[in-house]
Amino acid sequence: MQNVAILGATGSIGVNTLDVISRNPELYYASILVANTNVDKMLELCRIHKPRIAHMVDENAAQLLQTRLPIELDIQVTTGTDVLCQLVADDSVDTVMAAIVGAAGLIPTFSAVKAGKRVLLANKESLVMSGQLFIEAAKQSGATVLPVDSEHNAIFQCLPEKIQNALGSCDLDDSGISHIILTGSGGPFLTRDLSSLSSVTPEEACKHPNWSMGQKISVDSATMMNKGLEYIEARWLFNTRPEQLKVVIHPQSVIHSMVQYRDGSVLAQMGNPDMRTPIAHCLSYPQRIASGVEPLDFFEVGELSFCKPDVNRFPNLALAIAACHQGQEATTVLNAANEIAVAAFLSKQIKFTDIANINQNCVSAVVKSKLDSIEDIVALDAEARARATEALNKYR
Repeated sequence: MQNVAILGATGSIGVNTLDVISRNPELYYASILVANTNVDKMLELCRIHKPRIAHMVDENAAQLLQTRLPIELDIQVTTGTDVLCQLVADDSVDTVMAAIVGAAGLIPTFSAVKAGKRVLLANKESLVMSGQLFIEAAKQSGATVLPVDSEHNAIFQCLPEKIQNALGSCDLDDSGISHIILTGSGGPFLTRDLSSLSSVTPEEACKHPNWSMGQKISVDSATMMNKGLEYIEARWLFNTRPEQLKVVIHPQSVIHSMVQYRDGSVLAQMGNPDMRTPIAHCLSYPQRIASGVEPLDFFEVGELSFCKPDVNRFPNLALAIAACHQGQEATTVLNAANEIAVAAFLSKQIKFTDIANINQNCVSAVVKSKLDSIEDIVALDAEARARATEALNKYR
């Protein structure tokens, strides 16, 4: 029986993780559930899954949850970032699902890594913001890091065991691998007229054609920033050089990513677009468990198509790839600026096309700085957010 702490329990990944756990109750117990402010959802999850601890990052939310939780459930309510870091590092926790969206997930995820936990990584920002520090901390602590993002999980499944056991420091050349190929659907605007993108509404941007996701990641998918962040994450996870990473548009989202070998072979991981598949794989690796996902029906799949990303349509993808090659400062700033810009778009303060403009504005101002600790990265993140907030005034 593994005790699992779920960071971001009320979000899409958290809810899907709990679904997989509920199908395998003899193997896993969700002992700690973590959320930010969603008291109603947390209350519902507590009643169903009966965790040992319910942690609300927001203090007011924690107080409200405490008053609403039935006393007979005997669930401890905690709050605060410092307390959360202690919880994930506690000896009672075996596995941490790191699924807090955005930069907010960095510090608790890093704490889990430093404590040597089995970390199921769904918070891509941890690597986007602190790739080198993150990988080094995992090596030192002996933490097991398993990628939950469908693309990185697909790549992981297509790699030889030697590389699976050496993420972050693996040698692709030594295993005969020529390219890592990230697939992306292209989101809801793959064929939309370019001149109309400035009039896109948040509701339209959040209607992903294949996946059911939260608002922020849905907008990132529509701009393909999500693929850009995944590109940066893949660089650290698989220790790639720039020429070893490719992005391919695959609208059907059936092939989740691929690995190309020197001998001409290409291994692809396929399946229905359901996050329970990679979640179940990471929970049980190297075994396999029931996920609740229907097997792929090849007679219903139909045509599989591929095309090259258009940088005019997806400037955020090009920006992220360039930032990856530029260095950790650029990727940290880009991530922070994008979170501010997407939030502004979702609240209808700026246009859809302004997201890329704000991101470009902030990344172009990046200067080389000292990033030797998480504190350095958090400080740069705050600086970038202030710059992005200031840049919003040009577009409101």
